[in-house]
Amino acid sequence: MAGKFVISKGADGKDYFTLRAGNGEVILQSQGYKSASGCENGIESVRTHAQDDGNFEVRTAKDGREYFVLKASNGQEIGRSQMYKSKSGCSNGKTSVANNAASATVSDER
Repeated sequence: MAGKFVISKGADGKDYFTLRAGNGEVILQSQGYKSASGCENGIESVRTHAQDDGNFEVRTAKDGREYFVLKASNGQEIGRSQMYKSKSGCSNGKTSVANNAASATVSDER
């Protein structure tokens, strides 16, 4: 089953997207966008930048769990992962984003 970008409207009125793996698990979530076109551009940016491992930055939360952010070439954060209990889980998450983003469909649920 292929991955899917899901666009939704947040309680703050902004547009958000999540990238879901084929099993439906959220593997990346976006910041809030003020416009629909900004959100759609964010999705295209994920498709492009997820293919280069150098665009992923692994971080450690205060509780010791790891997560990653995907950055554009200008350094701006495009999306953020969930928290992982292990380094291998975090690494697998990055691989899943790269594998799913390129061919993921888009579902607009606003």
